[in-house]
Amino acid sequence: MNTVRSGGRVERIRAALQSAFAPTALQVIDDSAAHAGHAGAASGRGHFRVEIVAAAFAGMPPLARHRAVYAALGELMTSDIHALSIAAATPDEAARRAPA
Repeated sequence: MNTVRSGGRVERIRAALQSAFAPTALQVIDDSAAHAGHAGAASGRGHFRVEIVAAAFAGMPPLARHRAVYAALGELMTSDIHALSIAAATPDEAARRAPA
């Protein structure tokens, strides 16, 4: 995969999520290389993992958080992303999970 294109995708995903959620922590990981040859990857779209911590998720069940992330990514879901793994938490939840 072209690393410039991949890096551009990560930055577009990051920018969309920053704009929508103003997260306190955000990681966007491109896992596309692990899926090379996968039938779904033939379209040229990638596999990504998002770990996001934002106050905007307070009071939202997991499914609603995922839907909010999909909505924030909008067109990227059809143009750049084939598969997306999401870990979405509030700052309080993230603090409880952090090692002591």
